[in-house]
Amino acid sequence: MKNILSALFAVALFFPIKPLLAQDTLSVVTNDTLPDQQPVTAAPEKTSFKVAVFAPMYLDSVFINGALRTGNSVPRFIMPAVEFAQGAAIAFDTLRLNGKTAEAFIYDSRSYIRPISWLIANHLLDHIDLIIGSVKDPDYRELAYFSKQKNIPFVSATYPNDGGVTETPGMIIVNSTLKSHCEGIFSYLLQKHGTDKIYLVKKKGDERIENYLKEINVRDGKPLLNIKTIPIDSSISSYALWRRIDTTVATVIIGATLNEPLAKNITDASYSIQKKHPLTLIGMPNWDGFKIFGKKDAYTDFPILFTSPHYDGHANLFSDYLIDKYYQLYRARPSDMAYKGFELTYFFTNLLLHYPSNMMDHLNDPQFSVIHDFNFIPIFLDNKNSSVPDYYENKHLFIMHILNGEIDREW
Repeated sequence: MKNILSALFAVALFFPIKPLLAQDTLSVVTNDTLPDQQPVTAAPEKTSFKVAVFAPMYLDSVFINGALRTGNSVPRFIMPAVEFAQGAAIAFDTLRLNGKTAEAFIYDSRSYIRPISWLIANHLLDHIDLIIGSVKDPDYRELAYFSKQKNIPFVSATYPNDGGVTETPGMIIVNSTLKSHCEGIFSYLLQKHGTDKIYLVKKKGDERIENYLKEINVRDGKPLLNIKTIPIDSSISSYALWRRIDTTVATVIIGATLNEPLAKNITDASYSIQKKHPLTLIGMPNWDGFKIFGKKDAYTDFPILFTSPHYDGHANLFSDYLIDKYYQLYRARPSDMAYKGFELTYFFTNLLLHYPSNMMDHLNDPQFSVIHDFNFIPIFLDNKNSSVPDYYENKHLFIMHILNGEIDREW
């Protein structure tokens, strides 16, 4: 296990790496090996850039004097962040810099020795040109406010929320907000299930998803779809659900909950009904992370749909490269988080290198998309007449399905 752990962290976190496809040197450091940050001399055309990647790895808590505090056991909760950082490191190693130089710094956002607030207070991020963060509150807010103050683009890689942050035109939300997911669900329903009976099953008192869909449905003045709400307490049986739907036509059930037990309960009830009656179940974007849906025999041959801004079809050279390189380094297949770290780091760093003065104007350029395209839209929350957006959000969503424990693209 110690050998595996050494391989796990060595390339991505502790040692400088040299790019495989570039001739320029590129370094990766942690909070404990901070470089000297000198003021950048103004030049006609900037050719040297610094990119910071943040992920909550809790290395101060996990390691002491270079050894695991927990013996040979790697805490599972740190692995998504570690895998994101590993994917990012591989992306840096892949860049074609074309005569430019880039320094990459991978920071542990949950370091208690040198947290984000300490880095900011000591001006160690002042000369960063791009921030990529797989973070959530409070780290998200700290980086967003710093981005606004210093006018540095901040890519929020995985947090599906704006966190109440406004007037930050350099902030880019990749993992679409819940409202955008509801827009994606509505578009899918309109095009694929416009004549079906549509029911929204939600817990009493939980109005957010219902309100989003209502707002979208009546945007043009009158409802485009007839969506009936079925409020429940904490569960619903298949018999109770059967009695509340019209079984003479095809049915769509929207599981309007982010709660895992309730999602399972709605799926159990729907699964029993679909054996005798045509039924489509659409869940929320976090359902793919629920343990029950990963079991192959839990809902045999019953697809459970959900929306996602990320899809990897494993069908291009970059994906193949990541798989091969990741296995070479870590003797494992890259996880979803490793894909995100790789894809976003490669995409946004290339945008910075090619469009240093107006990167935000090229967010939807497809030439650097390695897994799939994006659709970043400026968001104006309160003042729609303003010329300055509050942030940019990715609106490119896929309809995915979970079938027999496996995830694939539906639409």
